Amino acid sequence: MTAGTLVRVSEPVVVAVVGPTATGKSALGLELARRLGGDVVNTDSMQLYRGMDIGTAKLSPAERAGIPHHLLDIWDVTEPAAVAVYQRLARQVVASLLEAGRSAVLVGGSGLYVRAVLDDLDFPGTEPELRARLEAELEAVGPYALHDRLAGLDPVAAERILPGNGRRIVRALEVIELTGRPFAAALPEPRYVRPAVQIGLGADRETLDRRLDARVDAMWEAGLVDEVRGLVPQGIRSGRTAGKALGYAQVLSFLAGECSEEQAREETKRATRKFARRQMTWFGRDQRVRWLPADHPQLVEAAIAAVARPSEAGATRAGNVL
Repeated sequence: MTAGTLVRVSEPVVVAVVGPTATGKSALGLELARRLGGDVVNTDSMQLYRGMDIGTAKLSPAERAGIPHHLLDIWDVTEPAAVAVYQRLARQVVASLLEAGRSAVLVGGSGLYVRAVLDDLDFPGTEPELRARLEAELEAVGPYALHDRLAGLDPVAAERILPGNGRRIVRALEVIELTGRPFAAALPEPRYVRPAVQIGLGADRETLDRRLDARVDAMWEAGLVDEVRGLVPQGIRSGRTAGKALGYAQVLSFLAGECSEEQAREETKRATRKFARRQMTWFGRDQRVRWLPADHPQLVEAAIAAVARPSEAGATRAGNVL
């Protein structure tokens, strides 16, 4: 990805670089921010956590090449995910950047977090006693029993949430009980709160699987096991979000003696491939996304062209790059 000249834009823009993991979103986002005169705003839910660097492919300060990055390392590993809190922080950052005449380049593959920034989307609050009761049930009967209950109340939400994802199942049941409406109804049709362009990076399944496996191997070689080991005294085992993150959960199982290190690595690859499929399903539903092949020979220029012609965004569908 070669450097180019600064792009002159009549006014600062909001651009989101989305798609499955291991497609090069961070590198493209960095170059777009440089070319558009802007900052990067993190939309990866796991990069919000301090100390979770290798397993989240977080760019190091040196790799950021002087481009300001916002909303990295803001939570301890014991802090549960709170998309409503993130939404408030991220929208403040975007508004401040635009007011200062700088573009905001959102980078990350956490679909709900992207929508939280871009779209007219309100999140139902939480009720501590209800949440505590549901979490106690989760502990007592496990996620699969609660998923069966969710399937009876909201089949659409149950289809979208993995049966083993206890945290999301609890949240769905909480929203249903609080609002009296299906959890799926909490996500209305997409509508930007301000003009934006979404650029999706995709790859065919075989290529993506190779990229994913190579990324996991590279993380292991870079010291993921030692990184997780160092987070244990900080409480990552009790972290309802951080402790369940891809790679981290598997390494924690290895450190607890529940599996071998090689089994942890292979399970991380399997789970990461499954996660990437879900990311493609999520972003593929959004017809506003302009898809580009991750290996496009002139990726930056193609992305710049998509920003310059936002009315054409979405003209290239996900199926054309997978």
